[in-house]
Amino acid sequence: MTAQLIGSSEGATLILTLSNPEFRNALGPEMYAAGVEALNAAESSPEVRSVIITGAGGLFSAGGNLQRLQANRQQPPEHQAQSIEGLHNWIEAIRAFPKPVIAAVEGAAAGAGFSLALACDLIVAARDSVFVMAYSNIALSPDGGATWSLSRALPRQLASELLMCGERMSAERLHTLGVVNRLSESGQAMTVALAMADNINARAPNAIASIKELLSDADGSNLNQQLARERDHFVKNLHHSNAGIGIGAFLNKQKPTYE
Repeated sequence: MTAQLIGSSEGATLILTLSNPEFRNALGPEMYAAGVEALNAAESSPEVRSVIITGAGGLFSAGGNLQRLQANRQQPPEHQAQSIEGLHNWIEAIRAFPKPVIAAVEGAAAGAGFSLALACDLIVAARDSVFVMAYSNIALSPDGGATWSLSRALPRQLASELLMCGERMSAERLHTLGVVNRLSESGQAMTVALAMADNINARAPNAIASIKELLSDADGSNLNQQLARERDHFVKNLHHSNAGIGIGAFLNKQKPTYE
């Protein structure tokens, strides 16, 4: 069976499933391109308010296909660089996507699979799932934004431990450290992720998009720059029709239905 990214829908949530059973849902160029294409289509679709990325068969992703990487050593360096650019295009697309993206993790999220989960806005993981940055185990360095994500999520010493030691880390420890948002029982990560998505889907899409953009911009901003961005987003959202719906519903003790 070939590697593929399978799209399906559950209400207002688009589900993207990593499927590469022969290689434990290893990632590759076809998946990267399909992921970017799926997000581009979902961005302009009012029916889609959130996205969940998960893996088929009770496993998130083993990361890179080592057989493909071994073969790429016989190719010019530009060949592997082009492949990594495909992964990075997908990572950037997730970060720039104006709707929330949730990773639903069962089994293992290893290497680039872990990087992919970290690129998402939220992570739901089964209690018995494991995360590992296995690059140093095979004399490689990280890709997929792993160093960027971990250096912002964890103290330097913990990020160094994950990246340099190449040891498995449990979902429960990452939940304690604040990297994983929700824990589920085994086999229930998708159920919990869908519940989280439904919670967000019921909120005003324009406000959620502003929150995601503001969080992204905060990394490279000083306080004055971020205060100005918050002011501009607040004013824009106050004058959006959804603010009238939300404020009116709150004052009248009703449940809002946003556009």
